[in-house]
Amino acid sequence: MKIVTYNVNGIRAALKKDWIGWLKTVNPDVVCLQEIKATPDQVPEIAFFEQMGYEHYWYPAQKKGYSGTAILTKKTPKHVEYGCGHEDYDFEGRIIRVDFDDVSVMSTYFPSGTTGDTRQTFKYRFLDDFQAYATKLVEEKTNLVVCGDFNICHRAIDIHNPKSNANTSGFLPEEREWMESFINSGFIDTFRHLHAEPHNYTWWSYRAGSRGKNLGWRIDYNMASVALRDRIKSAHILSDAVHSDHCPVLLELGD
Repeated sequence: MKIVTYNVNGIRAALKKDWIGWLKTVNPDVVCLQEIKATPDQVPEIAFFEQMGYEHYWYPAQKKGYSGTAILTKKTPKHVEYGCGHEDYDFEGRIIRVDFDDVSVMSTYFPSGTTGDTRQTFKYRFLDDFQAYATKLVEEKTNLVVCGDFNICHRAIDIHNPKSNANTSGFLPEEREWMESFINSGFIDTFRHLHAEPHNYTWWSYRAGSRGKNLGWRIDYNMASVALRDRIKSAHILSDAVHSDHCPVLLELGD
């Protein structure tokens, strides 16, 4: 199973940059999208998804043009779970999950705290609640993949300028400690599981030519529950895809 996570920063904008052509080339089995910023009725290209064999499940935010998640899948899920039961997060369309017979795949869009203290506090609350939610969920769904934009760089190797960003949301000590705790609770950072080298990023600021200089952050992850360790075949950051300020991240699971 080939799983891709991709914060598209607006699915309609990405589609204007030949996102369909990219999807045909990569041909993943499951695509977890974040920050879709649209409802299905606003995306006429849905017909192309269906022609390519994808079923599509959408969980847009109640606020128009904001946040939201979706999953495209070539395999019919036995269950689709919309939200996590927390009204504040579900209002923003932050979590959707598909359950197959042998694995469950979640697309999640963690809040950003970059706009100020109020949203940073919201982010910390989300982190605590998500940890509790995931801990309980993995007891039921042993083979779980949590895909998405976590809006956190785990370690210094995951950001191009750790010293100057030490007090920046997304690389705060409390956020990094949460990430360490989350992984230690029973998850594998699948990219780092196979790749130890530096300078691998998934997001770049639009300012100052950051992407061309590879001055980025690694904030998008495919986290697999430890039960899936022996099924992790490959993991790659697809940095050549330029439909967004993020790039997609691929995980391939064996049988």
